[in-house]
Amino acid sequence: MQTHAAKRVEIIIEAPMESRLTAALEKAGVTGFTVLPVLGGSGRSGRWTREGQVGRSGMVAVICLIRPDRLDTLLDAAFAVVERHIGVVSITEAQVLRAERF
Repeated sequence: MQTHAAKRVEIIIEAPMESRLTAALEKAGVTGFTVLPVLGGSGRSGRWTREGQVGRSGMVAVICLIRPDRLDTLLDAAFAVVERHIGVVSITEAQVLRAERF
């Protein structure tokens, strides 16, 4: 089966910033992404968990699969939001089927 090169971008950000981030991605031409709740983790500030949080507190993961030539545009849009808040951006190589969807 034919596969095509893509980039998988995962952005972990504070849940209240989700709508600002996704709006920035859409404005930059990103047509698809998935948002998942993050239950907990560990980082520079130590271990944390979503348990006991009230409202929209906590973190979310926004995941995008894009064509490699669109990566810089996505990163510019994402970093404009993430740079002032808690967040991590990671990029990995991916292979996708049906490249026309990306």
